[in-house]
Amino acid sequence: MGKIDKGVKCSVVGCGNLAVRSIDSERASKAGLHVEGSRRAYLCKDHYKEMKKRTRKERLIERWRMTR
Repeated sequence: MGKIDKGVKCSVVGCGNLAVRSIDSERASKAGLHVEGSRRAYLCKDHYKEMKKRTRKERLIERWRMTR
């Protein structure tokens, strides 16, 4: 049973919603989210959606790089 199943809160400063995903905290910081914690960043549904929107172009470039 992981931390998300146990009911950990979102790691973004000022948010108290329940987390649905965990990602690397460095990746969340690069997306512009102000996270607290050291290794993993736990994100609620809204902040995960925001992170995906902000990193869309970088993920697309990475996919292009992998196919060549």
